[in-house]
Amino acid sequence: MQIDQIAIAVLGAAAAWLSQARSEAFRRWACIFGMLGQPFWFYASWNAEQWGIFVVSVLYALAWMKGLWNHWIRPTPSDMAAEKIGTIQFVPEAKK
Repeated sequence: MQIDQIAIAVLGAAAAWLSQARSEAFRRWACIFGMLGQPFWFYASWNAEQWGIFVVSVLYALAWMKGLWNHWIRPTPSDMAAEKIGTIQFVPEAKK
């Protein structure tokens, strides 16, 4: 068995398994494992001249990129709120 086939099997299974996790902390890793498998999909489909699989690999890569954006790159609501809300501090006056 070739290394690309092993990588496709291991990384694809890991991505599918993690995508079904109950914990958000585990689920967010699915897109990482999915993206790690994409170069092997591209290589295998290109090498075998399976153009339909190559096109599907591009679509999967776009879907995994959406996961990367949603789970790793996009600012969270708490980050956005912190940027928009300023802090006012009242300092007591010194008595003279």
